[in-house]
Amino acid sequence: MRNLSRRDLISTGGGVALVPALTWAGPGLSQNGAETPFSWALLQQRAAALAKRRYQPPRESEAAKALDFDAMGSIRYRPDRTVAGGIRLFPLGNGAVTPVAINLVEKGRSRPIVFSPDLFEGGKVSPPPGFAGFRAMEPGRESDWLAFLGASYFRSAGSQDQYGLSARGIAVDTGLAREQFPNFTEFWIERGDDKSYSIYALLDGESLTGAYRFVSSHPGAVVQDVSSVLFLRRAVERLGIAPVTSMFWYDDRTRRGATDWRPEIHDSDGLALISREGERVWRPLRNPPQPATDSFAADAVRGFGLLQRDRRFDHYQDDGAFYDRRPNLWVEPRGDWGQGRVMLYAFPTDSETVDNVVAFWTPTNAPRAGQRLQFDYRLRWTSEDPSLDRAAHVVDSWIGAAGRPGLPALAGASKLVADFVGDSLAGLDRESGVTAEIGVTRGKLLNSAVYPVVGQRNHWRVVADIRPDTAAANAPPVDVRVYLKRGGAALSETLLVPIYPA
Repeated sequence: MRNLSRRDLISTGGGVALVPALTWAGPGLSQNGAETPFSWALLQQRAAALAKRRYQPPRESEAAKALDFDAMGSIRYRPDRTVAGGIRLFPLGNGAVTPVAINLVEKGRSRPIVFSPDLFEGGKVSPPPGFAGFRAMEPGRESDWLAFLGASYFRSAGSQDQYGLSARGIAVDTGLAREQFPNFTEFWIERGDDKSYSIYALLDGESLTGAYRFVSSHPGAVVQDVSSVLFLRRAVERLGIAPVTSMFWYDDRTRRGATDWRPEIHDSDGLALISREGERVWRPLRNPPQPATDSFAADAVRGFGLLQRDRRFDHYQDDGAFYDRRPNLWVEPRGDWGQGRVMLYAFPTDSETVDNVVAFWTPTNAPRAGQRLQFDYRLRWTSEDPSLDRAAHVVDSWIGAAGRPGLPALAGASKLVADFVGDSLAGLDRESGVTAEIGVTRGKLLNSAVYPVVGQRNHWRVVADIRPDTAAANAPPVDVRVYLKRGGAALSETLLVPIYPA
């Protein structure tokens, strides 16, 4: 997975002012661009034809590479050149060096936006020719709610006007020896109302091409209905559908190796998914000691995403980056995606500017050359947790030394403590028959207990001592699966957590 400084890239766009919407042309927009027919069907035909041609890597702007951070940050899109009611363009610069074509669509016709230096202001140097991407501005506010910038990356500020994690159009061979990063090479933007756009994109990559449609609206939380049609140039070992990319450095459980003063730093704190059968799963994120890939069976998955459940400001103490406001991103498949798995890949980081976590769905059968694949889904950028229902959910989990407090620790073992809270636990006590179902792979469950936490409403705790099969430093982690039940009925979501050998 590519190391990206997300905050630096998005900060290059400048502010916003209330301006009249431009249609085909206006001050600074060329009227010489050829008007052509455009439709979703035509875009798919173009992607299919492109897949039959030899892949040509995109050209990078040498002038953009030469810009330093200060020079790039000084270049601003002019507010009076805003188009389609709220669209502003990103300039090329160091970190965003690949030009993309951008078109406006109206009544089934498209016309390109032609670059002119007059579209930008404030630069210490003249902006390099071309555009790096675009963003959609909040009406009447000096902020944006959606941005497309770099490879097939895009992201939203969600319902609390705070950027955090990102999405990608596609992931190819993530976590394998040679990951590929296909590019959105051309966009078509069709205006809806003040907070709605249909955005179309052409994807081109070494192993595939694609046609994408993002019907994006902002009624509070940001919702995007996505249609993706893929054409395989060659077989792909690991195809990642609806990839979600985030950052996890440390939290209060894992800050032992942290160098920063803030108590926690992360864009997301867990992966949630809902299986076809309705089981709800929570996998807390970790900053792993070495690159790690986890896989979860997800045939016809109902939904998955990376979430920031911890939303208390005092847990982060950051009044600039506002990690407590970072949006969740929830993926809801449309139609039956078939057999597959949700994969979670993470690598070690010691910085908050590097995205080191990605989650995506991958089909069981690896795509073959010449195949056409279609995946439709909805993305919800929200501060709410779409994975919750009446069942209890995980609010905390910790790992520490095994054994009884005050006595010598159990050698080679670890203690897992997990707290669950929810309405399904209302009115239950130690005599109600509540138990914990605990499964352990590559290890042994030594002992466990489950009980209500004194003085806390609908709050239960599971404590378990677990010994890995091996204590070797490079051994894979023990996978532990925990949920609360009463009789044969589950009372909570399922916690999945790895325990690394001490």
